[in-house]
Amino acid sequence: MDEWVENDRPVDFDHPLSFAKADMDLCFNRIDRKLRPRRENIHFPTGDLKAYSDSFDEARCLVMQGGQGEVKHWAFNDPPRRTGKWKNAPPSPAEYRKLGTRVVDLHPMTIIQNARTSGGGQVSLVPTSACTVGPLETWKSDRVSIWQAGCHDNPFGQRLTALMIAKKLPDASVPISLLADHPDVHFHYYRPGLGAVESGMH
Repeated sequence: MDEWVENDRPVDFDHPLSFAKADMDLCFNRIDRKLRPRRENIHFPTGDLKAYSDSFDEARCLVMQGGQGEVKHWAFNDPPRRTGKWKNAPPSPAEYRKLGTRVVDLHPMTIIQNARTSGGGQVSLVPTSACTVGPLETWKSDRVSIWQAGCHDNPFGQRLTALMIAKKLPDASVPISLLADHPDVHFHYYRPGLGAVESGMH
């Protein structure tokens, strides 16, 4: 679904935060060779982004698996910058849903989140741009499955988006809420990570 971009190019496979490397090391390379998808059938949003986007029309995507970030993204579909025509209001849900696979500048909260969860706290290690699958491709998936582990978003945020999707309140300033309009969305929670919405110094 994503890959970091540095110097206008997707990062190499040996970058310590490479999504492609993580996917291969933590998933595909652990599957028995007889059952593993052929390498030519494993696609990452690197290189020709149009070809990556077109692959969603060449095969049926049964499930798109993702997560939710602190800034309420899925993949790297962050809230749009409030500049230009979106200075006073975010795009409509219908307008945001037209966005396809693309290179995006990441929200500062996304950079900090990834430094916390994957970069050992090293903010300077995290690229500030990435390639990401868009809503255009997401809506070509039969089902969207969001895993809430409790470490990528806080207790309030996890509940907020579930409420917005359940009540059908899509808003591009809370991008994952746009999934309210997708016909089949499943949220999966790690209960110990769900936490409690309460105030208190720690």
